[in-house]
Amino acid sequence: MKYQSERPFSLYFVRHGITEPNFRGFRCGGDLDIPMMDIGCDQAYLLAKQIEKMNLRIGVIIAGSLLRTRQTASIISGVLGMVPVEIEPLINERRLGQWNNRPIEDTEEQLKQRMTPPGGESEEQFEARISMALENIKPHFDRRPLIVSSKGVGRVVNVLLGGEGRMQVGNGEIVEFAVSKQPAGTQLKVNRLQRA
Repeated sequence: MKYQSERPFSLYFVRHGITEPNFRGFRCGGDLDIPMMDIGCDQAYLLAKQIEKMNLRIGVIIAGSLLRTRQTASIISGVLGMVPVEIEPLINERRLGQWNNRPIEDTEEQLKQRMTPPGGESEEQFEARISMALENIKPHFDRRPLIVSSKGVGRVVNVLLGGEGRMQVGNGEIVEFAVSKQPAGTQLKVNRLQRA
């Protein structure tokens, strides 16, 4: 499944600040709605200051409905002069069922093999949901949207837009996805933005 666009666009993706399970190296799916740690709030603030210095001209922030993504979006919006925040539940992290709060290394192989967590969401369901979310976000492409979500969502956005490999996005990291039209179809350029 690959996302099709009629025109070029750029969007920015941010992973929320760190949560306690993230800090401990544990799984934290979209069916686990928890706040960021204080250090996660600090990460979000520092990231917002970085975005401000880079003058990315973000016109809208689109966040998942989970507390950690809404907190991150709110902090960034405040630093950027109250950029509007819209909530899009379709960009919540993959539901991981019984794999939540388990060490990441315990389930990494199963995820790579596209296994479905007991009580969770299949990779196919997750990809279809994120594809629907991109359709919903499409009207915002002209506003240079910033998507605030989770690691798995960044990985799937990368794949849907034509990227390769299992992309990893760190807590409080920003990535630009630039899609251009080429004679052979669309082409994706992924930029991991460094501090200004």
